Amino acid sequence: MSTKPSIPKGTRDFSPSEVVKRNYIIDVIQRDFERFGFQPIETPSFENSETLMGKYGEEGDRLIFKILNSGDYLRKADPDALKAQDSAALTGQISEKALRYDLTVPFARYVVQHQNEITLPFKRYQIQPVWRADRPQKGRFREFYQCDADVVGSRSLWQEVEFVQLYDSVFTHLNLRNTVIKMNNRKLLSGIAEVIGAEDKLIDFTVALDKLDKIGEEKVKTEMREKGISEAAIAKLEPLFHITGTVSEKIKTLRELLATSETGLQGMDEMEFIVETIAELELKSATLEIDVTLARGLNYYTGAIFEVSAPEEVKMGSIGGGGRYDDLTGIFGLKDISGVGISFGLDRIYLVMEELGLFPKTVLEGTRALFVNFGEAEAKYAMRAVSALRDEGISVDMYPDPAKMGKQMSYADKRDIPFVVLTGVSEMESGTYTLKNMKSGEQQQVDIDQLVRVLK
Repeated sequence: MSTKPSIPKGTRDFSPSEVVKRNYIIDVIQRDFERFGFQPIETPSFENSETLMGKYGEEGDRLIFKILNSGDYLRKADPDALKAQDSAALTGQISEKALRYDLTVPFARYVVQHQNEITLPFKRYQIQPVWRADRPQKGRFREFYQCDADVVGSRSLWQEVEFVQLYDSVFTHLNLRNTVIKMNNRKLLSGIAEVIGAEDKLIDFTVALDKLDKIGEEKVKTEMREKGISEAAIAKLEPLFHITGTVSEKIKTLRELLATSETGLQGMDEMEFIVETIAELELKSATLEIDVTLARGLNYYTGAIFEVSAPEEVKMGSIGGGGRYDDLTGIFGLKDISGVGISFGLDRIYLVMEELGLFPKTVLEGTRALFVNFGEAEAKYAMRAVSALRDEGISVDMYPDPAKMGKQMSYADKRDIPFVVLTGVSEMESGTYTLKNMKSGEQQQVDIDQLVRVLK
């Protein structure tokens, strides 16, 4: 007995209606990317391992899918490491390539590799799948699409302002209201680490802090203790766990906390500029908030950090995020190229819109009419009309076989095709078509011009 086929955990098949809805979201995002002056690029689905490894922190590295070398991949493996089942030592020997974890590091590689072909500042967008060996759960998959926009070659904070506006514009066009754009600054986090005396534990500190909304305050503190952060330092952090109030009140509290840190105050200056500028320009659908616990746990952010939350009524993780990464291209040998970018989580945005019923009805409008096939001569007559309608941009189809009328009508009904067109002997003689509305059952005799008008 044959085994029923399946797909790997964390991956999905998409039905026609799902693909249509996903394409609708992609089209909206792409149009806004281009309206904001971004240019498209694409990069390979897999990169050399050395390009990816070490760029996302220890946790990120563990989630990178490694690709086994072609052929006898064990031939170059060290016998001692193989015998000891030392996976860390073996990985580099049997795997030289890996599936991309995100689109940002490959973009940094692209900039360095094509630096003589691009004009700075370079604004690019990229909409492609990425892969992460994460534990699958609602809204989290092992294969998913990212929709990224980045600018490299400018340190201007106007770029951050523009990205906040870009988020707001996309969510407005998707009719996705009440999203929250959370913002923090890596310099502010560095300043906090400095003030509490944990400069040498910055990465451990930020990785733990970033989990506050997922595992709660006590577990975050426990993780910090396990990473060697002192009780005295954790005590100084107490106000951060409960910081509340308006944006201006949060800024005041943070400035007092960071009074002795030059780096921290620089982060506050950057954050305040973005907040005040956005307040003047105003947002249509989203709200910009300061979240001092936001760290995103990634090593390459150096300035502003963004994360977007879905409306409160939907239980979903972040639907977007990003930030500034002044030294990312430096890891590939190109120094002093500042960058900043954001990403839209297509799959989670889809789930949110589905749950809130936000997809327009017109999105699912596919084939407008099915021509019934009565035989060879009738099919030739029908196909001339099919071609004319398609030339007018109208989606129509003809049933491929001269099957029984009931079967063809059932086919149209199951595919939710709103009209069927009958082209029998009488229609051929009169040069007309019988158009039937599948919902009402009404029929009318029409010529080709009338057929175009009704179906359009």
